[in-house]
Amino acid sequence: MLTTVIGAYPKPNYLKITDWFNASGGTDTQFPTKFYNNEIKQMGNEAEKLFIRATKEIIHDQEECGIDIITDGEVRRENYIHYHCRHLEGIDFNHLTEKVARTGNYKCWLPTITNKISAADPFLVDEWKSNQTLTDKPIKITIPGPMTIADTIANSYYKSDDEMGYDLAIAINIEIKRLVEAGCKYIQVDEPLFARKPENALNFGISNLEKCFENINDSSIEKITHICCGYPDKIDAIDYPKAPLDSYKKITKALDNSIIDSISIEDAHRYIDLSLLSDYQRTKVIFGVIKIASSSIETEEEIENRIKEALNYISKEQLILAPDCGLGHLSRELAIQKLKKMSSVARKFS
Repeated sequence: MLTTVIGAYPKPNYLKITDWFNASGGTDTQFPTKFYNNEIKQMGNEAEKLFIRATKEIIHDQEECGIDIITDGEVRRENYIHYHCRHLEGIDFNHLTEKVARTGNYKCWLPTITNKISAADPFLVDEWKSNQTLTDKPIKITIPGPMTIADTIANSYYKSDDEMGYDLAIAINIEIKRLVEAGCKYIQVDEPLFARKPENALNFGISNLEKCFENINDSSIEKITHICCGYPDKIDAIDYPKAPLDSYKKITKALDNSIIDSISIEDAHRYIDLSLLSDYQRTKVIFGVIKIASSSIETEEEIENRIKEALNYISKEQLILAPDCGLGHLSRELAIQKLKKMSSVARKFS
């Protein structure tokens, strides 16, 4: 059984980048984009060397843990959404607007869309090419999806999230085509907002997600989307806002009928109704078996038993193991221990 990770990995201490996991307020930080440019300037000429050093370490950790499809840990990003937005036309990072985000869970100051969104110069291609030289394993690129960007950015230009999402999808599609041309085979568009707003997902979100992959006809390209249910603001938080438990069920059939090849969903932190897996007749499921905001380490028996339950509803060939979401809340040591447990269990199902 294959294994993968979702995206983020703990940043090493020498990389002084404020991200959602180490900022004041955690993932609910009030100013998620305020410090990035100054922190890059403060690193000066050493910035690129430090990013490459950190990327090598993160890739090595995943290789040592036995992960099959790895990422660069999103190590260059202050968060997975706004880093991509910095490379789009029409978004002003100097003009911050206060907005209530995450379906009303907190207020923050966000960069503002002031003009029509469009793609700018390529940026992920060179990163992916450089990172892929560091390993023989495939490196997956992660990209924020249109609906999720729309929820995590301020807007003074578009009349609707649907219209905004359409232009975002076109811009994302251009960058994805560049990645495909460069040879990238695993491309993941993250849409956690599908779980929080399933009706919007059905009305226009899935359509815009498909547009991100429009005219990507190479069957060797794995078109992936990740749909998580929400981060806490710190590790070992117990009560924090999560998407409704029935959200996944509302969108499974529509996703299975879409052009997406693999759907990433959570199960470790909060068990889902596994019967929804039977709705995935053709789509692979990247199944969350590792808690990403808990310092407790899952036992192999716990993971193995849950997989066996899942296999009552989906074929072994359709299942890929992963953590619930990104690993940024964990220490490097905890991330390694958890990934090793997951890989060990995966080998039992090979």
